[in-house]
Amino acid sequence: MATAGLLAVPPANAGTFNLVVDYSCKGGVAGDGPVTLRARVGIPTVAQKGGNLALTWSLEYTGARRFMSPDYFEAGARVSVLGNVQAEGAWTGVLQPKGSKDQAALEPNVRLEPPEGLASEAALTEEGVLKLTVQGMTVDFVPPKQEILVNDDRTDRVTYTGNWQHVGPTRPEYKDWLRDVHTSDVKGDSASITFTGTGFEYIGRRMPDVSTVNVTVDDDDTGRVDPKKLPNGQDTNAIEGNVSLWKRHDLDYGKHTVTIRSLDDAPINLDAFKLLNREMISPPTLHRATCTVTSRPDTVEIIVQGPSTSPSPSSTPTTTPTTTPTTTPTTTPTNTGTSTATSTPTRNHSRPTPSSGLGHVIVVPAATGTSTSTSTPTGTGPTATTYVRAQVAKIPKGGVDTGEAPDEPDRPYGLMASGAMLLMGSAGGGLALRRRRAAHAGGTK
Repeated sequence: MATAGLLAVPPANAGTFNLVVDYSCKGGVAGDGPVTLRARVGIPTVAQKGGNLALTWSLEYTGARRFMSPDYFEAGARVSVLGNVQAEGAWTGVLQPKGSKDQAALEPNVRLEPPEGLASEAALTEEGVLKLTVQGMTVDFVPPKQEILVNDDRTDRVTYTGNWQHVGPTRPEYKDWLRDVHTSDVKGDSASITFTGTGFEYIGRRMPDVSTVNVTVDDDDTGRVDPKKLPNGQDTNAIEGNVSLWKRHDLDYGKHTVTIRSLDDAPINLDAFKLLNREMISPPTLHRATCTVTSRPDTVEIIVQGPSTSPSPSSTPTTTPTTTPTTTPTTTPTNTGTSTATSTPTRNHSRPTPSSGLGHVIVVPAATGTSTSTSTPTGTGPTATTYVRAQVAKIPKGGVDTGEAPDEPDRPYGLMASGAMLLMGSAGGGLALRRRRAAHAGGTK
């Protein structure tokens, strides 16, 4: 009896069966969702023991919502999909079809493209029925390894609080990034940026007579940098732009906010923020969307057959002929031999003739069963009778050489009896005639 969610596919020569599975995805790059996907899973209806079970998947969006980029990323981010298929029966375990697709350069809330398909394989070591149940899948976003310089004029990314001024183009000898800076000379003014990654660098000017800067990363406000000092601690007497004044490369991957703030009544300069992301060994769970199956059926059964036993072209077939020749043996075994004959005919139209010391053939017409004849003479002895199959199903009577002896004519017993009766009548008549003659002549004694 079929159960809910189960689709039994007959082991016909259908090749591949397409199982359509709908998913609803939430969280991560799906946001509050749901983002709906449809998968078409190609499943072979019959598999071979010793071979591989290969499943092919295609994916497509079905609703209006899409997976969205969580932030700014250079080209090379990747959307990775991992499915789950529970297998029971001839092979027990979990198949995990995988697929990924690289993305172009991204900005927040830009549509992500899922992989067109997934693939998975399993080695089949047993024969029998294999039940496959499609389960949930996960969609991960893997950011690229990158370093992005965000110039100070990107007010869509940098938030300024206070009396900041944009200065540019600046003198080439200052070497400012893109020859511009933002500056403020009011204590407490700040600038901040929010990004997703694993590190950052604060790029500014090293020069005399500037403010000490407090650097806050998320909730950690212990960072301090004095742009008036050289790395060796001595005071500088020159203006040098595009300098990495403070950096952190050890952050956990995720969303971070960096804020710089003036601590003195002296100028503070911002040239750029360098945003870093190290290479990901495993997909971060921050962006993971979880997808559940919403369609039925989600299970299919296939047949895992045993290895083929078909003979090779060079092998000799062992078939039994359906007809037996009706040739009379040329040699007649004699004396104390042994002979065995077996047959399953449905009828017998022939009549054995008296033995005359010669081999006799009793012809058996075509039967519905099979007939086997064996003879193993070992010496001399009586005549062996061999049963063979007739060459025609209906045997005509008469002079045609059909292989069956014609019926013997009836014996002339009636004719002989008639002659005897005539003979006896003649004898009786003669005796009566002699008596009559004697009576006429004077009687008899």
